[in-house]
Amino acid sequence: MKKDYSSILSALFILGFLGLIYATMMPKWTSDEDNSLSEFSTERAFTQVKAIAQKPHFVGSQNHEVVAEYIQTELQKLGLTTSIQEGFTLSDWGNLVKSKNILARIKGTDSSKKALLLLSHYDSAPHSYSLGASDDASGVATILESVRAFLYTKKQHKNDIIILFTDAEELGLNGAALFVTQHQWAKNVGLVLNFEARGSSGPSYMLMETNKGNAALVKEFASAKATFPVSNSLMYSIYKMLPNDTDLTVFREQGNIQGYNFAFIDNHFNYHTAQDDINHLDKNTLAHQGTYLMPLLNYFSNVDLSATQASTDYVYFTIPYTFISYPFSWVFPMTIIALVLLGFLIFVGKGKRIISFREIGKGFIPLFGAVIVTGLITFLGWKGLLLIYPQYNDLLNGFTYNGHAYIAGFVLLSIAISFAFYNRFSAKKITMNHFVSALLVWILINSFLANSLQGAGFLIIPVYFGLFAFAAFILTQKSNWILNLVCSLPALLIIAPFIQMFPIGLGLKVLFGSAILSVLTFGLLLPIFGAYAKKGIWSITFFILAAAFFAKAHSESGYEFGKAKSNSLLYVYNADTNVANWVTYDTNLDSWTKNYLGNAPKDAKIMNELPLFSKYNSGFTYAAEAPNKGILKPKIEFLEDRIAGNQRYFRIRISPNRTVNRYDIFANEAMIIHNFKANGAKALDQKGSKYEQKGKKILSYYVVGNEPLEMQFSMDSKTIFDMNLLESSFDLMTNPLFNMAQREPWMMPTPFVLNDAVVIRQKIKPSAVVAGTVLKNPIVNRAIKDSLTITKDSLNVN
Repeated sequence: MKKDYSSILSALFILGFLGLIYATMMPKWTSDEDNSLSEFSTERAFTQVKAIAQKPHFVGSQNHEVVAEYIQTELQKLGLTTSIQEGFTLSDWGNLVKSKNILARIKGTDSSKKALLLLSHYDSAPHSYSLGASDDASGVATILESVRAFLYTKKQHKNDIIILFTDAEELGLNGAALFVTQHQWAKNVGLVLNFEARGSSGPSYMLMETNKGNAALVKEFASAKATFPVSNSLMYSIYKMLPNDTDLTVFREQGNIQGYNFAFIDNHFNYHTAQDDINHLDKNTLAHQGTYLMPLLNYFSNVDLSATQASTDYVYFTIPYTFISYPFSWVFPMTIIALVLLGFLIFVGKGKRIISFREIGKGFIPLFGAVIVTGLITFLGWKGLLLIYPQYNDLLNGFTYNGHAYIAGFVLLSIAISFAFYNRFSAKKITMNHFVSALLVWILINSFLANSLQGAGFLIIPVYFGLFAFAAFILTQKSNWILNLVCSLPALLIIAPFIQMFPIGLGLKVLFGSAILSVLTFGLLLPIFGAYAKKGIWSITFFILAAAFFAKAHSESGYEFGKAKSNSLLYVYNADTNVANWVTYDTNLDSWTKNYLGNAPKDAKIMNELPLFSKYNSGFTYAAEAPNKGILKPKIEFLEDRIAGNQRYFRIRISPNRTVNRYDIFANEAMIIHNFKANGAKALDQKGSKYEQKGKKILSYYVVGNEPLEMQFSMDSKTIFDMNLLESSFDLMTNPLFNMAQREPWMMPTPFVLNDAVVIRQKIKPSAVVAGTVLKNPIVNRAIKDSLTITKDSLNVN
């Protein structure tokens, strides 16, 4: 009997094709400096990254100014005239910063038209000693190198090109807000290209930002012909549903200016950490950013940017080297047509007696069985792994250093379970009957998406190819494995990348989603896998492969240099009680934190009375008594404290008596604050007189040059004044008062939280108004709805 090798050949083909998909998502080469000066050079861009990312350069740090001067010099080397925009902004997040934006402008032949703006931020994340190589020196370098190459060609272009390197993006998008709301060039911007990072490797994804429809942006992006486009409208739809935090968001919300984000997210564990350095930035990822900007710069510098507005949306997705799109209005009809086609094919197959309703019904058993078992095993399995390896909780972003091994392990386990179910409940001769069940499920999924998430409408395309394979079976009454293999390609091209992308972008907590998606994709490939004669052997094979990846994950579960454990420590001095404490956010203490907290630290819940903002809502976990170091308290002055009608008006100045980096101001939620200003700035989205505070938090002020904080506001005169402050300096590790032990090489400061800081907690108590105060920005009395009548103030201000 002739042996059938179709199963082995098809498995090898699928494996090779998947490898090809991932290999062609981004460049796998880097250009060198010998390349033509008119082309983007990854090496030249990488040299810029090296120069910028030598040291942390967060707002207020000494090296922040060094980086700002370097960028200005590099722009001037290109023959451009630079300008600086400085000013205070108070973001919607309640973050007050004095930002310093760096600008340059390249004139086009028709400056009357809308300008193209190239955008990236140059500040690094505070608190965690991040060098900011990926986030966002890579973006700055991409723009500098692309502009250099663009200018070298000396080609004429119609539109002006504005280059904007924003400040304080990491603190609350303040630099972008300063430009959009206060710079004269903002009203002339027609489109923004923003380069960002949320990891240190992997492909760069394109995300659109628009207040209306994306149709024009989709068409224009396709016309620009980027070499390695990676994007899809599912990401676009989800992005529009979630709160966003890129500089481009400010342009859209505050200026109704749309554009494109380009950001990479893999190796998310390096994001905002001390490991965001040149050694962890993937040069191929940097090259990918260049392959976006060069064609887009050439294209959008010449098209009418006012034509990029639209009211309708398009579905779009990418396959290697190709960008495909069609209107949202096609999504529902395509789903209905697929359902009608399936119904027709079932009717024809029933007439030919090769399709049985009973067998179609039975086809749901292995499919749903595999979905349920896989989902439960993966969901509970990850919960169990967090108990077995509690150190995984140290990484707040939820993606571990061995995360890729876990993705592979659970996906392979999902395939093994799928083979096991179909081996038990399905035979080769009824494979196509059971395939109908999978097609029905996918059509139902697409019906739901057509009504609730139209951006995912492209997921119907693999179903159409499945229908084609099913139609061929109905017509010929035979299943051709080569044809089935060809018809499986769209499922691999379109769906397979999501299986990896979801846990990378959202954390390993969503691994169960990737596992379920793997089973559903298995269902679409059933004409191939269902024809395998020895499904039990294949199931065992995939179980063994899954076990191998779980073993690999176990071997990589520890910490080492370059894959460091994050930890946190703060010195908090309560100036009201004259008591100091060491505090941490950590749940797993290590040798370094135990040096200060001891082996039996006390619970620190009481320290969370004044909740500091953190990305993942982290609170203090442990505390221990610390020596009183006699830290100098800030000077609190009441420049104004008067009552007019039913309102009490304040003007308070807080000045540091040491070098500080941050003030956090809190108020009792019973205090309803009106007409709030801080250092002359009011909240960007404040409507009316009432200040919308976030719980107890009034603001976080990131200090530049030790400049004092000055607040103006009013409140009901009958309400008790109850405010507190936290004054922080980011110098715990270098402050001579402390003589701190250095971390081990396999440790690093925890990101996303106030860390390595010397903090003073102090109540803001009303005191005598400072004599001789001149009100620079006096509050204008405004009518505030109340039962009391507002009368003219009869008090004199000294």
